[in-house]
Amino acid sequence: MRVYLLSLLLLAGAASGLAQTKSGDKSSNSHDDSAALTVYNQSFAVVRQTLPLDLKSGTNQLEITDITSHLEPDSVILRDLKSGRDLRILEQNYRSDVASQGRLLALYEGKTIEFLVTDKDGNRRLMPGKIIRSGYTPHYEAYSGYDQQYRQAQQAYVAAGNGEPIIEIDGKLQFGLPGQPVFPALSNDTILKPTLSWLLQSDRPGNTNAEFSYVTGGMSWHADYNVVAPVSGNLLDIVGWVTLDNQTGKTFPNAHIKLMAGDVNKLRPTEMGMADANGTLGALRMEAAAPAVTERSFDEYHLYTLERATTLYDRETKQVEFVRAAGVPSQRLYVYDGVKIDQNYRGYPMENIRDMENFGIQSNPKIWSMVEFKNSKENHLGLPLPKGRVRFYRRDTDGQLEFTGENLIDHTPSDETIRLYTGNVFDAVGERKRTFYKIDRNAHCVDESFEIKLRNHKKEPMEVRVVEHLYRWINWDISKNSDPFNKLDSKTIEFRVQVPPDGEKVVTYTAHYTW
Repeated sequence: MRVYLLSLLLLAGAASGLAQTKSGDKSSNSHDDSAALTVYNQSFAVVRQTLPLDLKSGTNQLEITDITSHLEPDSVILRDLKSGRDLRILEQNYRSDVASQGRLLALYEGKTIEFLVTDKDGNRRLMPGKIIRSGYTPHYEAYSGYDQQYRQAQQAYVAAGNGEPIIEIDGKLQFGLPGQPVFPALSNDTILKPTLSWLLQSDRPGNTNAEFSYVTGGMSWHADYNVVAPVSGNLLDIVGWVTLDNQTGKTFPNAHIKLMAGDVNKLRPTEMGMADANGTLGALRMEAAAPAVTERSFDEYHLYTLERATTLYDRETKQVEFVRAAGVPSQRLYVYDGVKIDQNYRGYPMENIRDMENFGIQSNPKIWSMVEFKNSKENHLGLPLPKGRVRFYRRDTDGQLEFTGENLIDHTPSDETIRLYTGNVFDAVGERKRTFYKIDRNAHCVDESFEIKLRNHKKEPMEVRVVEHLYRWINWDISKNSDPFNKLDSKTIEFRVQVPPDGEKVVTYTAHYTW
């Protein structure tokens, strides 16, 4: 997906402050509370709003101050919503250097200001001092377009001591501020909020509405799922939440919010430079209710729409339920993947591994507990599920909910099976031991045998899926085996065996490799 498609998918918005200046007129502000947002699960959003404009024929100057602190200036789109008007942006300027002590010190470099100091007797007085160097270095945001090399250079500049101010007092220089700086009134070069200003060209005067859209960072969303199992049995109750996190520096009142799920290709600043050179459990009552979130396909992704307009405050985390299902059939799986690869062998090619007698002989004793269910309408689901954290709970005999594990799911289409690892089985262990290894380099073959023991300390039988990885070479054959097996892929086999209560099951096999 090409990056410019983001400009074609501008489905989001926020309230903005608009100051419009005409020749000889005073500035006026207009606010549009009709907001729309499309939030992507990759820490960015697209904002869209409608701006009422009162234009004159020719050039017009406009300023917008109620925008996010992470706006991407080169993503801005402004277009007339009324047909027939020729509206063009002749010039666009974006400033994010809002007033701060460091910024004001930089503005007054070479000038004398007053500092509020406290003497040894605790008396406070004003002392004049000349700012030789402010030490101010702008904080370049991740979305400002500056590459990593430039930001590292700025950090090195500060680390070298250049970030410390130098003040002249009575003809002598000192590092650091002598006291609290007291600045004169703000100048025209100072802004209190990020500001976007335009020089617009209109072919005729009059009122019009324009669509103002842009991409911003600082906004994200993710999904969380709470899964509750009964005291006994495997019918699950599932509640899914979407959690929105607004760190944009702006509040969006009465926002119409959409959530885009999928892996949209979004370049980061470093990539652009290279191209150029916690959920809440919630009640689990299953009464019918109107959905708070609806879903539909959009291009190669899925779009979730919050049915009610809501205010999303700056620095706020908001949660909305989007899926609820009761009585979802599931299956408990036990998997034993006994091989434990020594980290020292990571990255070795197969040509070397086949000659290493001690490769793959370490054993993992843990048997995994996994839960599997199908995301289908027959199972009361069938909604494309965005990636997120899944927390599992089971009711105890006293009715209390006990946490039993958690994991992550990826974007999951409908009618796909979800299988999640939830933890290790307490009352069952596995043991994997190699019993034979022989290499014949003249005949270009290796024979290797293993014995896998499964011990069940439960009072009921267990079906365990024993997974074995054939890592010696791509050509292999199982010459001996104690139990039937399934071939999962070109290098993996699986034995499904029954382990009796308070009993043991032994699985053996021999693999013959050739090259």
